[in-house]
Amino acid sequence: MPDLLYLCAIASGSSGNAILIYNETTTLLIDAGISAKRICDGLALMGRSPSDLDGICVTHAHSDHISGLRVLLKKTDAPLYATDGTGQALLRETPGAGERLREIRPGADFAVGDLGLSAFSTPHDAEGSVGYCVTDGQRRCSVVTDLGFVTEEVRRGVLGSHLALVEANHDVDWLMSGPYPPYLKRRIRGDLGHLSNEDGGALCCDLAEHGAHTLILGHLSRQNNTPERARQVVGHMLRARGYDGVALEVASHQVCSPAFEV
Repeated sequence: MPDLLYLCAIASGSSGNAILIYNETTTLLIDAGISAKRICDGLALMGRSPSDLDGICVTHAHSDHISGLRVLLKKTDAPLYATDGTGQALLRETPGAGERLREIRPGADFAVGDLGLSAFSTPHDAEGSVGYCVTDGQRRCSVVTDLGFVTEEVRRGVLGSHLALVEANHDVDWLMSGPYPPYLKRRIRGDLGHLSNEDGGALCCDLAEHGAHTLILGHLSRQNNTPERARQVVGHMLRARGYDGVALEVASHQVCSPAFEV
């Protein structure tokens, strides 16, 4: 029987992201968009340290996904996994990244320690942007945030996950009636922007239909959403489809989540 597999959202939101996935033998970090201190504190809560990291997988090179990477690389020897487009940005923006980089290709499987991974392209305004699926051979989890819409590639990448962290960035009415300038509203709502609560909810329903038992809403906007609103909208969509038994959680900008068993 394989060791249990866990996912912990150290932070997830428009202000910073760091997701920990681990079992007894392998520890992965997806993104490092908060301070290295906060990442280390989150690792410690899970009984781990930076030296335990076997790999750091980067979704894309926006600051809310890499801002803590420069300092974190001084505390760990873990390699960096990123697409060519993201890797080129890391070489420009993150000193010390060059010798750590391992290029990955969307659709191609790779392994880190005892865990298998695959990346899938996400439509976002950052070159080489991807989401990740992680498996121990029996259990499967995925992280899918920062995308303007759900493509067939995204669906193929995440469906079949037992646990998934899914973007629910904004409430459309709140965004459109709020103080953001028109160009920023267009960016968020565009095909290279972010998923609304309803968009994320539709993907959550598809995941539930294909066997997901736990769904975590992530990458919420501080200005255009609240945990209560995201949970209300997506929860209603799940119940309307008959998926009352699926656990629905909301990841926090500031508070490290518990370890969710995959």
